[in-house]
Amino acid sequence: MNKIDKKIFGTLFFSIFGTVTGVGIVVPLLPVYAHDLGASGIYIGLIFGSFSLSRTFLLPYFGRYSDKKGRKPFIVTGLCAYTLISLAFILATNVESLIGIRFVQGITSAMIMPAVQAYVGDITPQGREGFTMGLFNMSMFLGLSIGPLIGGEIRDRFSLDTSFACMGGLAFAGFLLSLFLLPPTKSESVVNRGTTPINRKRLVYDSDMAGLFLFRLAYAACIGVIWSFLPVLGDTEFSLSSASIGILVTLGIFSSGLLHVPMGFISDRINRKMMVVTGGVIISYAIFSFQWANSFNDLIAASVLFGVGGGISMPALMALSVLKGNSTRAMGSVMGLLAMAHSLGMLTGSLLAGVMMDLFHLRQAFPSGGTIMIICVGLFIVLTYHKKAVPVRTDSRTGPLNLEG
Repeated sequence: MNKIDKKIFGTLFFSIFGTVTGVGIVVPLLPVYAHDLGASGIYIGLIFGSFSLSRTFLLPYFGRYSDKKGRKPFIVTGLCAYTLISLAFILATNVESLIGIRFVQGITSAMIMPAVQAYVGDITPQGREGFTMGLFNMSMFLGLSIGPLIGGEIRDRFSLDTSFACMGGLAFAGFLLSLFLLPPTKSESVVNRGTTPINRKRLVYDSDMAGLFLFRLAYAACIGVIWSFLPVLGDTEFSLSSASIGILVTLGIFSSGLLHVPMGFISDRINRKMMVVTGGVIISYAIFSFQWANSFNDLIAASVLFGVGGGISMPALMALSVLKGNSTRAMGSVMGLLAMAHSLGMLTGSLLAGVMMDLFHLRQAFPSGGTIMIICVGLFIVLTYHKKAVPVRTDSRTGPLNLEG
């Protein structure tokens, strides 16, 4: 494939952009809202962890099933269900109900992301994996950048219920775009290919896949720590407004998203493994920096540094994932496993940080994420090491991935 289908790519891009913007409007406000209701650190962690827990068990199933039945049915159905559950937040009256709604929301989310990312992988031209995935990831990072800014203003000027309504409306817009603009399922390449995806056990036990999985898990764990406890830190120790907290969260996301396209372009030309490791080291230092922060400017610097680390590492990681999906004829399964890693990471990071907050101090929540990243960077290096290097353009062949190029 030499050219990307712009209509499909554009539809997927703007559908996910709208949906993720809605998520960004609400998610940074949930920890402060729960804290105001008297939730302890572990309950704040559960609000995020319940979403990740429900996603985790269904992501591999939906991803692999989309390899057999096509991408569009899962995308359209998932966005419709996401719209309905988003509106259910308005009915929540306590922390327990928030946890329950987030759990159900995780199930609907599990239908969407593996199929969307696999669809993008299906239409990605060979040799442009990093650039294409970096460009598509801009839809998520832009949405998560704009969302918190809008959410803080909406809550300050109107109410939290208005934020929930905006999330539902944006998800509905994504549903309509996907329903009417994506081509019929029977025209998808994954349906017409006629080949059998790699056995699930072989994929799970593949060392390269394990390295990709663990790094994605660690990155998500750090996000879970930041999203769960940075708003609380800003509120309790720095007395920041909702808008200021939104800006703080947005800076990390925006700085990462800003780098995805250029870093994706670069990752198609230089050592991808080196980019992943470099980004991981930067992320680790940034997470520890939150613990050392003494001012709002310190928090800003740590947030931006975290974004830079993600912007360097994730385009390269996703490019390698597309190559693995192509070589195994199991793009949906690969993306499902990576999305599962993201969910497990969010769950692990938020819960572990919540325990650290309850046992010690709020600031002690952050080193847990940095420690996980350091460990997983080391495991990534070990698991993806290959003695013989293969040029970048040939590492999509069937067999073990070369992560040196």
